[in-house]
Amino acid sequence: MSANTLAVIGGGWAGIAAAVTARRAGWQVSLYEMAPQLGGRARSFGAAPQFDNGQHILIGAYVDTLNLMRTVGVDIEQALLRRPLTLQYPDGSGLRLPPGPALLSFARAVLSNRAWSWPVRIRLLQACSSWAIQGFQCDASFSVRQLCHRLPQQLMADLVDPLCVAALNTPASEASAAVFLRVLKDALFRGPGASDLLLPRTPLSQLLAQPAENWLREQGCELLLAHRVSSLAARQNGGWTVDDKAFDRVILACSSVEAARLAEPIAPDWARTAEALRFEPIITVYLESPGSRFPAPMMALRESDEAPAQFAFDLGQLGLAPGRFAFVISGASLWTERGLDAAGEATLAQARKALDWLSPPQLLKTLAEKRATFACTPGLQRPDPQLTAGLWAAGDYVDGPYPATLEGAVRSGLAAADGLGAAWQNSAAR
Repeated sequence: MSANTLAVIGGGWAGIAAAVTARRAGWQVSLYEMAPQLGGRARSFGAAPQFDNGQHILIGAYVDTLNLMRTVGVDIEQALLRRPLTLQYPDGSGLRLPPGPALLSFARAVLSNRAWSWPVRIRLLQACSSWAIQGFQCDASFSVRQLCHRLPQQLMADLVDPLCVAALNTPASEASAAVFLRVLKDALFRGPGASDLLLPRTPLSQLLAQPAENWLREQGCELLLAHRVSSLAARQNGGWTVDDKAFDRVILACSSVEAARLAEPIAPDWARTAEALRFEPIITVYLESPGSRFPAPMMALRESDEAPAQFAFDLGQLGLAPGRFAFVISGASLWTERGLDAAGEATLAQARKALDWLSPPQLLKTLAEKRATFACTPGLQRPDPQLTAGLWAAGDYVDGPYPATLEGAVRSGLAAADGLGAAWQNSAAR
């Protein structure tokens, strides 16, 4: 066995980040992925034009994700459409941040929003100022609804609820206020462009997974696709075996369910914490309407008991598929219980009512990611990144400041690779 061998189990964005970071640090990397392709829950499938398994949005504050993309050769300017943060509704209302420093832009956007009365606008700025003074921190037991209990219902419906479900995929009544505030802090205080929306102009698999696969192969990494790892065990003389192959170190970058299965004989307490996580689904409904076009590439929608989608995307304006539109239902537990057919029909009815169409929209496909994210609830105990010596975990569910986002996944992968590298150097020095 060569020195510095590493097995990364799982080829989603966390596993890609871990494998790329470790290879750049000199490790011999073997990457295991149970699916036929890399990408995890941010992937594409089918023939051209492809379907994505969800509409993943990046923001300018996702520094580590953007750096990873650049490392594997992605042209950021070509791959992503950058727009100032905008929550635009079909009736023309909504919040639009002008270019410039995010905090100043946010204040200008609030003050210029004529859909809100002056008292409502002032109330929002007062609340944001209070959160900033407190360092964007709050009681860990607070939900977003409790944090914002003094805000008018109009602000909750127009701004807080859609931002919360977009960032945390958890309804405001159940979502962690502490995590929500951390997302706001990074978006508003991380410098110009931090709050910008970055909308993919390429299928998700081409956004990171395929370039990363090419980069890893060029760097001499071993990629074992369509391979579900059966066993993980510690070796008596140190190191690990993955399906009877020996490695110095291992990173579990698979789902929390898979990681718990593999870790249970080794770290049962860690496995129980991972198994205790609840999940929130996301449903994506694809509609087709030749010749139609939205006022903007991304639109916010008003959700109700019969109108499930919170956001809609004009894929033609993103250079993907003219006449195709993706409607996203986040925090979709209710609609997965009702069934995908009901979700698709309700979204179609919502789309016909809320938006103008050149030709009648038709239902094309309804997709569900039942374990899209963990439920980001107050006081949630998340698994530690290190299970034991030489064994780390990476994934958007691992303990950290972010909800289940692409940036959270990438950061966890970087941290796992860096942590293993530091531990290896310390052991070598001794």
